[in-house]
Amino acid sequence: MTTEITSSTPQTPLQEFWYYFRQNKGAVIGLTFIAAVFFICICAPFVSPYDPIVQHRDALLLPPAWMENGSLSYFLGTDDIGRDILSRIIYGARLSVFIGLLIVILSCIFGVILGLLAGYYGGLLDVIVMRLMDIMMAIPSLLLTIALVTILGPSLFNAAIAIAIVSVPSYVRLTRASVLNEKNRDYVVASRVAGAGVLRLMFIVILPNCLAPLIVQMTMGISNAILELAALGFLGIGAQPPTPELGTMLAEARSFMQAASWLVTIPGVAILLLVLAFNLMGDGLRDALDPKLKQ
Repeated sequence: MTTEITSSTPQTPLQEFWYYFRQNKGAVIGLTFIAAVFFICICAPFVSPYDPIVQHRDALLLPPAWMENGSLSYFLGTDDIGRDILSRIIYGARLSVFIGLLIVILSCIFGVILGLLAGYYGGLLDVIVMRLMDIMMAIPSLLLTIALVTILGPSLFNAAIAIAIVSVPSYVRLTRASVLNEKNRDYVVASRVAGAGVLRLMFIVILPNCLAPLIVQMTMGISNAILELAALGFLGIGAQPPTPELGTMLAEARSFMQAASWLVTIPGVAILLLVLAFNLMGDGLRDALDPKLKQ
């Protein structure tokens, strides 16, 4: 029996959130897929059939099991030097998801701090911060990311730092708008009159009421980080071979697009499913956390 939210049956915040979240079937599917991916990523050493960088010289360019000449021992086939595609997809997904989480956490921390300062203090500080963010947003994000990685040097770590820097403006603008909307409300004025300090007002009083849009932005940010990380890997300035990263796998397979199409198709589908799942879950979070969308 479906639980209805009525005035006679008080709901906890978690119950109310789940009620609205599950109305979006796509979001539930996305959440289920992401949960399965997280489980596989955490247990990668146990669920992966082979080491992702070990070369099996007796199985070069082996097609997936459902194709002619395929083998169940290498369910998704092997690449041109005999590495198991399934194992590389598992480790590549783990790398993309965990690095994506790290990127979002870093960019959110710095973005929230700058947004709180700009929104709370206003004046010259607000003008300086927001004009700097406007300049960053005026440059195409991928172009700015490539420029930063070129300066820092090609590597997975530097790519993550560059993507985190480029992602900061969206969190700054979102936090600043939320702070401007909240800082003159009665509960903030009451806390200020009661003697709360500036840091307490910003981080304890105001920030918790700005978290809903930030959570949605972080979810969407993971999908953007996965895409940009794959793009940098494809261009050869992100993760370096033999690291099993989805974009790097696509770059290595470019010369085999006709002879061994699965080398390109399988990593591409993996990127598509990851990004789609996070976007679907982000839509569900927006529906569940935005009071304007609740009926």
